[in-house]
Amino acid sequence: MASKYIDTPSIVQVIGCVFKTPQLLDYSDKYTLTEEDFPDQFHKIVFGTIFKLHELGSEKIGVNNILDYLSSRPKSEAVFIKQKGEEWLLKAAENAETSAFDYYYNRVKKMTLLRAFDSYGIDVSDIYDPDNIVDIKKKQLQEDQLDNSSLETIVQKVQDKIDQIMAIYVDDEWGEAIQAGDGIESLIIDLEKSPEVGVPLYGPLINTVTRGARLKKFYLRSAPTGVGKTRGMIADACNIACNRIYDDVFGWIKNGICEPTLYITTEQEKGEVQTMMLAFLSNVNEEHILNGKYVGDERQRVFDAAKILHDSPLYIEVLPDFSLQDVENKIKKNIRDHDVKYVFHDYIHTSLKILEEISRRSGGVKLREDSILFMLSIRLKDICNKYGIFIMSATQLNADYQTSETPDQNLLRGAKSIADKIDVGMVLLPASQDDVDNLSQILTNNAFDKPALKLSIYKNRRGRYKGIYLWCKADLGTCRVQPMFATTYTYEIVQIDNLKIMTTEPSAFE
Repeated sequence: MASKYIDTPSIVQVIGCVFKTPQLLDYSDKYTLTEEDFPDQFHKIVFGTIFKLHELGSEKIGVNNILDYLSSRPKSEAVFIKQKGEEWLLKAAENAETSAFDYYYNRVKKMTLLRAFDSYGIDVSDIYDPDNIVDIKKKQLQEDQLDNSSLETIVQKVQDKIDQIMAIYVDDEWGEAIQAGDGIESLIIDLEKSPEVGVPLYGPLINTVTRGARLKKFYLRSAPTGVGKTRGMIADACNIACNRIYDDVFGWIKNGICEPTLYITTEQEKGEVQTMMLAFLSNVNEEHILNGKYVGDERQRVFDAAKILHDSPLYIEVLPDFSLQDVENKIKKNIRDHDVKYVFHDYIHTSLKILEEISRRSGGVKLREDSILFMLSIRLKDICNKYGIFIMSATQLNADYQTSETPDQNLLRGAKSIADKIDVGMVLLPASQDDVDNLSQILTNNAFDKPALKLSIYKNRRGRYKGIYLWCKADLGTCRVQPMFATTYTYEIVQIDNLKIMTTEPSAFE
């Protein structure tokens, strides 16, 4: 059934203007016209032909050009001739008001948006009702409101309506509010039996701060380029999924856990991820693996690590260009196929496919990068809750990280709002010479190694430690970053125990 949300005079004006001045199509950042804007087949053919001719290099388009183009497309040519297209097009160009193109373009886009909502069964007659031919006052009021509303405003009006319905029928589907003491004794006993902790992340102290990798939680660990955010996530993924790692003192030791884990890479190829995984498990510098030059028993350790990877429930998905739906689909597939519970997504950034997806869903409305990144973080947190899994991701940092005295969400490149939905927020930074100087007394008194990195904990839901640094020694060649001690942002020592989360028998040695 044809939609009632069609403004034919505006469509004629748009086509007439573009036919007369095809250079309007060059402003793709301002005007985005697609075949969805022309529901009538004849209008679609005429506009599509003009668009193609200009795309092929025509600066000026005449009726003869249109006819020549359609001559090799019999079906479209038949529609054009039947509708007296030559006469129609010349008349449209004659009446086209190029100076008012913006007005007619916006009317066309608004009708496209209203048709989209209408096609999904969403009543938008309160915004614009073409069937109203009786109440002239209401019709004029709606016309004025439509002309003065942006696409974003129309979307928000519909979203408000959906939110109101959800508040009544979805959010409130369980009825009355819960009394505060309902089931509280069982909660206390359950926490005594199974404290609020997850499987351990790699390294000392980090599990004290985060309480491990907890299901239904979303962690974010951001860093500048080259500092180790990818390597740190690979270490955590291997630590969760693999039951043995190599220790320089004790050799191969039991790791105690072997949980199904997914690593989603957005920049590295499979082989690049695999060599880092081998380096972490074997404690062999990745350079040795890449060069094929080993020292001592390193080659055997790498092959031992390869066997461990073969036997581990650790999976890699390569998503160089992804949409929001792609991310969810990959996670759902691995939950279904491999019972994955722990996901590492490297890393939150925009992609061409995301931009296309958001533009399509919003009816061509262009959203800022910060809005898109925020939507991606919302989706990741929603996936955590929906499927009961743990997700860790990362972001790049903006240039302010070099001078910030309190590294927090304000350093996240693209959108600090990403941090709104996370449960633990961390920023990994190089330790500067000023940092080392300010720590000199602590380093001397406690015989700590000189730190290479500092991990700022700026957000920590259900955790007592935040607004602190974890000072770390690091060997990025083996993807091993190990916190040594904690301080406040003003370099005052923080007493913190090293929480050990045991997932099997206490002994780690074979």
